[in-house]
Amino acid sequence: MNSFPLFTDIRKPDLLRKNVKIGIVTAAGYTTADKYYTRLHGLLDALANNAELTPAQKQSLIIMGGEANYLFAFSPSSPHLLEPIPRERWLTPEMASWDERDISELLDVAEEALRECIKTLNLPATLMRKDRAVGIVPNPPETRIPRESLEETVLVVQKILELSSAGRKKKVPFCAFNGGRDVFVDIGDKSWGVKVCQRWFGTDLPGGMIKGENTLHVGDQFLSAGANDFRARSVGTTAWIASPAETVELLDELAELMEKKMS
Repeated sequence: MNSFPLFTDIRKPDLLRKNVKIGIVTAAGYTTADKYYTRLHGLLDALANNAELTPAQKQSLIIMGGEANYLFAFSPSSPHLLEPIPRERWLTPEMASWDERDISELLDVAEEALRECIKTLNLPATLMRKDRAVGIVPNPPETRIPRESLEETVLVVQKILELSSAGRKKKVPFCAFNGGRDVFVDIGDKSWGVKVCQRWFGTDLPGGMIKGENTLHVGDQFLSAGANDFRARSVGTTAWIASPAETVELLDELAELMEKKMS
């Protein structure tokens, strides 16, 4: 499960050829496939045009967006090569129990906290509210908000949410994180996103899901505060990288080890 491109060379999709399941778990929370295609069109186009992979292998790629809120599966016949999967088909039993009123209440508190941070810290930012997230983005867009201000905003909002009635109920998990240019509060976190991937790909396995020891989550945000990959450590093996280049090196090593094991 990874937020960076997963092919060392998109013309040679070794992991999919070896029947490895790939879930791209990202904080980018879009409700439609076109925006994910904009980000991942190189990968998706290469996959669609690859003649070596079977249809089943190609369908072993999914996108989990908004941490754990929007699921898309590769589909060569769909617009933008991605098919949105209805939420009722992939929610875990725990996630299905999250009440929409509790979600709305938590996001309302987060929105007010973010609004106060903009005012108090004099941030060049504007609020953005989505159905499962709320955040601040630079205004104007080319502005760079200082990293210290972003980190301070995360800490303040996190604490306000934890002390609020919505947060104390602990009925709906959330994560507040620094995205590098913005700050967002999402419903759920990447541990839930990884769980969904494990269940989606593991329905035919004993227990109905891929186990944590058979999962590798690659990410760059594993600090305990303001980092949205941190909680994924509780549901699978993790590799902490600093850049896409390190992802490439890691996957090269993984492919080499798998090749030796199969030979």
